[in-house]
Amino acid sequence: MHIDLRTVSIKPLRQTFDHVARRIGADKPASRYQEGSFDLQATTNFHYRPTWDPDHKLFDASRSAIRMADWYAFRDPRQFYYGAYTLARAKQQDAAEANFDFVESRQLADALPDELKAQALALLLPLRHVAWGGNTNNAAICAYGYGTTFTQPCIFHALDHLGIAQYLTRIGLLFGDTEALAEAKRAWLEDERWQGLRRYVEDSFVIKDPFELYVAQNVALDGLLYALVYETLVDDVLATRGGTTLALLTQFMTEWFAETRKWVDATLKTAAAESAENKAQLEKWLRLWGERAAAALLPIARIVPDLDSDAVMSDVVQQFNARLAKAGLSL
Repeated sequence: MHIDLRTVSIKPLRQTFDHVARRIGADKPASRYQEGSFDLQATTNFHYRPTWDPDHKLFDASRSAIRMADWYAFRDPRQFYYGAYTLARAKQQDAAEANFDFVESRQLADALPDELKAQALALLLPLRHVAWGGNTNNAAICAYGYGTTFTQPCIFHALDHLGIAQYLTRIGLLFGDTEALAEAKRAWLEDERWQGLRRYVEDSFVIKDPFELYVAQNVALDGLLYALVYETLVDDVLATRGGTTLALLTQFMTEWFAETRKWVDATLKTAAAESAENKAQLEKWLRLWGERAAAALLPIARIVPDLDSDAVMSDVVQQFNARLAKAGLSL
């Protein structure tokens, strides 16, 4: 018996959903990111305005001082929708778990000098509470912001902050057991060095404008904190003093900041390029929250001894300002 196999090409009647085709063209295949992001924001058929905020619709672009002709002008350069995001983070979690297993199996934490271990705990563990604040704030941006391409990455960002808090907790348990966690909570509530940062986080909880909250949390605070603590104090300072184990355990935070910075900068650049009014408003927020974040982080830099913390903080701020300049914003 002879079997003749032939390839038949079937042309699809349409390439994607109508709402996506209206943006990219009917004859162009859509990516999964486009199909999972464009025009998913609910816009009609709301039954009533929220009783707790009768001046706004349930999803309302007027909650923000930032004005966009199209809130779907924002793009995530990482192309993250739920599937791509979870796959990327699963790979990073595997790498982080391998790092923790490596340190634990070879008892590298016990080999750290007690002085260095104490510095690491004093510097990192109270940041669990900052990460929890980042989780709360990004969930709020997602809840009250407008347009899926703007809000969707924020809920991913919220989950990332929760994961970072958990990694910091594991470092605390590895270096100092539950007593270290209790001491870190006491420091967050009572230690004078942390009160500026604690006030910053708590003040951010009552910001009503979702884009201002985006600037305060994801741009100013994260932009300065991760550059100072993880890229500078951990990777550049403590690692050279025998703390390479610590750098290994915080590898996720360093890589995460480098990755998410691209999305944050792209969002700022798009909003600033929309209008002169947007640019002026963003620069006003950045001056306010950037100065507050820098002032709150300076005492944290001083936790690491034998370091010119003022010069280190100044260098971090200069790099931060240069980064904003590339996004079209001048401070």
